[in-house]
Amino acid sequence: MQYEALRQFADSWGLLYLFALFIIIILFTFRPGSLKIAKEAAEIPLKEED
Repeated sequence: MQYEALRQFADSWGLLYLFALFIIIILFTFRPGSLKIAKEAAEIPLKEED
């Protein structure tokens, strides 16, 4: 595959792929129920273990 063809593919489909990935990550982050999981993860360093 030549450089120009690869670049055109990356410009079109690569941009679409990265945009879709961004939207999926945003939706995953703000889905219902994720606040509890995020709070639990944030408190991991503060837990005391004997």
